[in-house]
Amino acid sequence: MNLYENRTFQKLYMLNLLNNISMTVFSFILPIVLYEYTKSALAMSTMRIMDFLPNVLLGMLIGVFVDRLNRRTVIVYGTLFRTLVAIIFVCILTMTEFTLWHLYILGFVMSSAGYMIGSASNAIMPQFFDKSLMTDIQAKFALVSTIVAIIGPGLLGMLLLWISNDLFLWGYVIILILSTLLSVFIEKVPTPSRPQQNSIITELKEGIVALFGNHSLLLQTWTIFFSNFASSLIIGVLTFYALDQLHFTKEQLGLMFTISAAGGLVGAKIIGPLRVHYTRGKIYTYSMIVEVVVLILFYFASSWVMLGLLLAVRTAISTMTNIVYLALRQETTPNHLLGRVAGTSSMIMKLALPVGLFIGGIWAEYLAVAPIFPISAIIVLFNVVLLLKFKFQLVK
Repeated sequence: MNLYENRTFQKLYMLNLLNNISMTVFSFILPIVLYEYTKSALAMSTMRIMDFLPNVLLGMLIGVFVDRLNRRTVIVYGTLFRTLVAIIFVCILTMTEFTLWHLYILGFVMSSAGYMIGSASNAIMPQFFDKSLMTDIQAKFALVSTIVAIIGPGLLGMLLLWISNDLFLWGYVIILILSTLLSVFIEKVPTPSRPQQNSIITELKEGIVALFGNHSLLLQTWTIFFSNFASSLIIGVLTFYALDQLHFTKEQLGLMFTISAAGGLVGAKIIGPLRVHYTRGKIYTYSMIVEVVVLILFYFASSWVMLGLLLAVRTAISTMTNIVYLALRQETTPNHLLGRVAGTSSMIMKLALPVGLFIGGIWAEYLAVAPIFPISAIIVLFNVVLLLKFKFQLVK
């Protein structure tokens, strides 16, 4: 089956493309705006916390509603709601006096809507396509997101020479409006049938039981939990570290992230050939071994080129492990439970992010950032021990 010739896939693929473009624009410009406004690593980390907090607080509950409601309806109205909130967010940021709490609250609401859209988009795939295509679909989606991430930061860094921060933010809104219009044209699907009508509490428990009963998926979930904690120590302060301590220019920052994103392209392209020779368990396990080495080398990187190359390897690793995880979750979870299992696993995986972001922000306020990298390497090394102990490399 040629997915690119399938009309349904084309629409979902284009929606995924627009979502990735909007996230790239927003993720690039907002830290710069906050840095110029506050000069505070803690403020930047707190904004990142607002991005991840809905996964922790609402992930399981959102999963219940994704399994109860029609997934296409969730995508359409969720995208519309997120766009309206984004308009308010940008209006406040560009047209009025504001406090950071305005941004934190609206950022939380936007992220909550985005998480619900993402959960519904993930759960709707097996309703359109055979489960045997899930790895291929995830690889194609990862590839387009990587291409956007490669082109985006470098292009945005150059455009920043001629275009104001405000225009960037309104460009983000326009992309969301296009996403809303496109979502209306997604084909209708039936609402998932449930064996019986239960209370929300009972359905939350069903999602937990389904996840904990899937031992391979549960092991992956916990390793991603620790990987996310390691990453969160870094990502919340990386822009601050590059601008404030390594003294990169905005253009160098954009180029660094462009190099970084190239790793995602490599990861999405090589996972197919690697699957011919290695099990998905081996790809997942060996990738984390490489990540430990990369995080140690981060400590010694001082140029934007070297930091970009190391970030590229990490991005390739993250792309491959995410493809493996999402495909296995879609393949091994009954569709009527997919929203809840996704919500429960996502809640666990993201639980460490707000803590790590906060710790990273406090650390960067008072200490040198570089020692965070070997600390993160030790955390990922624990993942390697877990995977080898439970022989995850044998998973096909």
